[in-house]
Amino acid sequence: MAASTFQPQLIPLTRWADGSIRIGNTRILLDLVVLASNEGRTPEEIVTAYPVLKPSEVYGVITYYLENSAEIDDYLASREEAAEQLWDKIESDPDQRQIRQQLPL
Repeated sequence: MAASTFQPQLIPLTRWADGSIRIGNTRILLDLVVLASNEGRTPEEIVTAYPVLKPSEVYGVITYYLENSAEIDDYLASREEAAEQLWDKIESDPDQRQIRQQLPL
């Protein structure tokens, strides 16, 4: 009987030029899958929400997160901070305030 050779599966993550991490060749952010998992959603529920993802990709991402949670948590915190800074910049722009005041409630 010949010995089987098992190939390790690579985690399907791609860092885009803007610094965001996407899953495989999709536009789905790592953030979305990790946050959904942390909120208690199952991998199957995540695949239902993002049908472009394969179950193996979601399981792989969750496993990667569990094994590298400190690194991924730092990444998520930096993304949140960048989003807050961008929101503050938008909110402080006088043109944005004027546009918002013109919008009907």
